[in-house]
Amino acid sequence: MRCPPARYLLPAGWLAACLLLLLALAACRPQPLARSIPAAAGQPTPTPSAVAVQVTPLPTHQPAAVTFPESLPGWPTLVPSPTATPPAMLATPERAGTNGHPTLADLWSGRAGFVLQDQYTGLPMGESDTIVMSNGEFWSYLHSSSVHPAGAVDQCGDPVPFAGCTVIYRSHDEGHRFQYDGPPVCQFACQQCPCNSEDDHIEQQQYPDVYYDGQTLYLVYEYLGRVMLRRSADGLVWSPPERVAETGIWKTWLLPCSPAERIGQHPFVPYDYECLAGGPPGVFVADEQLYVFLAVGQSPGGMGCYTGAAGSAPATFQPCSHNPLFRGAAEYGPTDSTGPTTNPYFDFRTISSAELMPLETEGGRRYYMLYEGVRGPGPGDNGDSQFGLGLARSLTNAIDGPWETYPGNPLLVDLPGNVGLGHADLVVHNGQTILYTSLDGVFRSRLVLQWNPAE
Repeated sequence: MRCPPARYLLPAGWLAACLLLLLALAACRPQPLARSIPAAAGQPTPTPSAVAVQVTPLPTHQPAAVTFPESLPGWPTLVPSPTATPPAMLATPERAGTNGHPTLADLWSGRAGFVLQDQYTGLPMGESDTIVMSNGEFWSYLHSSSVHPAGAVDQCGDPVPFAGCTVIYRSHDEGHRFQYDGPPVCQFACQQCPCNSEDDHIEQQQYPDVYYDGQTLYLVYEYLGRVMLRRSADGLVWSPPERVAETGIWKTWLLPCSPAERIGQHPFVPYDYECLAGGPPGVFVADEQLYVFLAVGQSPGGMGCYTGAAGSAPATFQPCSHNPLFRGAAEYGPTDSTGPTTNPYFDFRTISSAELMPLETEGGRRYYMLYEGVRGPGPGDNGDSQFGLGLARSLTNAIDGPWETYPGNPLLVDLPGNVGLGHADLVVHNGQTILYTSLDGVFRSRLVLQWNPAE
């Protein structure tokens, strides 16, 4: 993997950036958070089947068995239909728990759990973030490249380098099967043709996360360790990218960092960069205040929070008062084990990829969050190999306040997990909470939150 230019790793305006560039050329290593969807060449790629939807309970802390149709000719393509959603068709966000459905609060209390509904949805394994349109379509934002079987192209018509740009997959059957226009086209217009990485981020618009507040759609993504923000009124035409505060990854000889941003020692990771505030992000708006969530520090990792007025420039955003909102495990745990017994340490190295949901409970409004925990590599591994899905909630009605983590973490699958598991995608439709995530590390599945059977 090619190392990024030094200017993308540091807060803007530092004259010493040229020194870091020399250092990067002398000792170039991949960024800790630059995980991407692996190329799917050589892997089976199923076509959605027409079988009836089946609901299968997930065993506690065990991967769900995954089976696929015998005929796997290739990824599906979507022929544009005359009923394609026009601009300005975003639907008002729904409230979870209506129509008798459970919520994440019920999961926390042990009264509900996620069950597998669709093993294959047509979404790539790595990540997605989905919204529901007013005509019933589901739009899923994710990153794709020309390396992917879909063969993504930019708005100048050129192939997109790996790791790729943000594209949309659409579903016309309420989110059971997603398809893409062939080839999928990058959502963000370039400033000129051909597109280039420095101005257009065409090489890495990674881990996109979206939130619609009823007026504006906000989208954040990672670009070379930094967090970038764009806005849209219709989900199709987007504002230019703006960097959130001085997010990035750097060394203390160029800029000091807070204790929360410090990178500590990991038993199986060579020590390099010393400070982190960036990586796979999340976004939410409450009371006209925009919150951006990101990884702060490593080994141990924390869930960071930056905030500012929803209409203000993200460069002016400030760390939340309670930053980090919460931390992961304080230690790596047994160095000779990477299996289920190490579940308590699943989020030691990095915490990121926040997916937020507000809920009205008996104690008032609380915020629930799904996040990715990374324990890191095990003995002899070349990179991060242990992943889990975590759940946390606020202890008050404020996002910027104390939080706690779920005692039953990690959800769904034991360690070592897989690279796509922690990038959760929550959608509420008709009051039902839907989760898109990868259970097997190959394909992205659809799960629904259901009441547990009465004892």
